[in-house]
Amino acid sequence: MIKSIPKKSQILVLGGGPAGSYAATVLAREGFDVVLLEAAKFPRYHIGESMVPSSRQFLKFIDLEDTVKNYGFCKKPGATLKLAGEKGKLVHTDFVRMSPDNGAWNVTRADFDEILLRGAEKSGVQVFEEVRATSINFAGNDPKGRPISAKWESAVDRNLSGTIAFDYLVDATGREGIMAQKYLKHRKMNVSLRNIACWGYWKGTGMYGAGTSRENAPWFEALTDQSGWNWFIPLHNGMTSVGVVMNEEMANRRKEAAKRANGGIALTLKQHYLNCLQLSPGLVELLGDGHLIEDGPYPVVQSASDFSYNAPTYSGDHYRLVGDAAAFIDPFFSSGVHLAFTGGLAAAVSIASSIRGEFEEAEVCKYHDAKIGIAYTRFLVVVLSAYKQMRAQDMPVLADFEEDNFDRAFDIIRPVIQGDADVGKRMSEDELQKTIAFCGGVFLPVDPELHAHVAPRLDSKLLDPSGPIVTPEEIERLVPNDIEAQLVLKEINGRKGVGRASSAIGGFSDEVAGGFSARVDRGNLGLIQDSSEVLAEVASASRVLHITEAAAGWRRSGERANANEIVTERRIGVLGGQ
Repeated sequence: MIKSIPKKSQILVLGGGPAGSYAATVLAREGFDVVLLEAAKFPRYHIGESMVPSSRQFLKFIDLEDTVKNYGFCKKPGATLKLAGEKGKLVHTDFVRMSPDNGAWNVTRADFDEILLRGAEKSGVQVFEEVRATSINFAGNDPKGRPISAKWESAVDRNLSGTIAFDYLVDATGREGIMAQKYLKHRKMNVSLRNIACWGYWKGTGMYGAGTSRENAPWFEALTDQSGWNWFIPLHNGMTSVGVVMNEEMANRRKEAAKRANGGIALTLKQHYLNCLQLSPGLVELLGDGHLIEDGPYPVVQSASDFSYNAPTYSGDHYRLVGDAAAFIDPFFSSGVHLAFTGGLAAAVSIASSIRGEFEEAEVCKYHDAKIGIAYTRFLVVVLSAYKQMRAQDMPVLADFEEDNFDRAFDIIRPVIQGDADVGKRMSEDELQKTIAFCGGVFLPVDPELHAHVAPRLDSKLLDPSGPIVTPEEIERLVPNDIEAQLVLKEINGRKGVGRASSAIGGFSDEVAGGFSARVDRGNLGLIQDSSEVLAEVASASRVLHITEAAAGWRRSGERANANEIVTERRIGVLGGQ
């Protein structure tokens, strides 16, 4: 028998994964009444074991960084990529070069996700496991309008059900996406990233970088037939997660060819999986004498569609979509939990701002939509930059981008990409391909030793990560016959282009999205309107009042000044965090 679910909650969160748990925790710590319904019983299995460094800042904000740090998860000092096939050079992303505290972890998601959910409970969230939301009720029975309550039922006893009303809804129901799939029906699949993943767990494998600063770093390698990539992620429990991500069409062709070669008998999933691993010679070497676990807690080999998707909006009247319920991106860059935390925090700050009456609900929704759209778009370009190097030809990707999100995500790059062209023109396939190639510099084989070797013959301003972006043409002119220097400058440029993709808490305070930035202060969470919009509103109010007075024959300048002061005081007060 489950504990009694209340009839009403100020905020209802559906789903207890990283996005839902994070949003719920942040909102509860602001003093709001939060109920979370989770269909599974935690701990529960989930794929997606590799983190990025930004997770530490997000965890620190909810006082869970030390808990995760001390749990014993496998440390992740960086990641090693082999993108150019069998003869390609290695690219290593070094997380800890500047600071040992900048590392991340490879986690078993059953344990990691439970830490987050229990943290939500300790923060005051009422958590109900093995309870599934089956439908949403809307004001005026309009499924495109404001949701007001949810029907739920026990996953253990189907005779146990009820309804809970709420003021705000956070949909964190994962790929199932009850709002997006059942009601809004606006999910858009990415045509360029229709992949299939299959994976298993191994014991007794080798270790990448043993005895070096790269020890135990995950290994990612392009398949030699250019159909996709694999992962090799060591875990703290002695197992290694090993998977293959392959283009759906090419995977089907491969299965058909194997079937014909096998006398018309299709390969089993396990046979297909082991067959695909042979397309990665570096991976085969790492597997060594290891063996696939066949008597463990998970199925021997698992498979899932790995289709990337997004949507035109991620919020509406008193609801927010977060995590995989909002959008999903190919996991090549280990962005899943980062995007979950980003969406969870964006939902929390926008809901807090709405509850506190700082701005209208329609205004704060613009922030949430923009924040998720920008984060998704940046990672999409990073992933496509890697795929561009895995495959021999460009992929047509224009249909996968929403223009406003692209403008906001790459505002510092567009003038460089377009050169003398009009920055305000509509984006084109050519511009997208140039942006992808530009950001792909981050995957060039440039290590600290090469940086140190090249630095003496370059202006220090060119090597400054915070310095201006240099156009590809300028690089050619500056170091026309110096291939090493060109590689270093292109790699630095690439990092400038994608550097904001995995920014964490600081990115919320510093970056404007939808006309707002976030005030990420516990107890005073909310939104701050961009100062340029404040001035525009003041000017607009002044013009409107002046026109009104002129039409009425008024000349009361003192009243006009007072009206302007009221508008200015209201907005500047918010800017100051008052």
